[in-house]
Amino acid sequence: MTIMRFIALIILLIPILTAGYGIKLMRDTLFQILNVPFPSLYLQFLAGMIAFAAGIWIIGGFILHRDRKNNKVAPKFQKKPART
Repeated sequence: MTIMRFIALIILLIPILTAGYGIKLMRDTLFQILNVPFPSLYLQFLAGMIAFAAGIWIIGGFILHRDRKNNKVAPKFQKKPART
């Protein structure tokens, strides 16, 4: 069972590192440091913002899914029952 938790931790590190890289790109743009794959500072900042938003979105979605499964969310965030 511990190997499964370790694998889950490794999978969760991917969006965390993505968000961190996005922050790094935005910070480098603020200090006008242009990294290699980007032709302009504007494009670098946009890529950093997208990476940061994607990482936070994936982490937030995972936490919401886990809390819904354990019934630990406010009624506003509960899943709506399926209509038949």
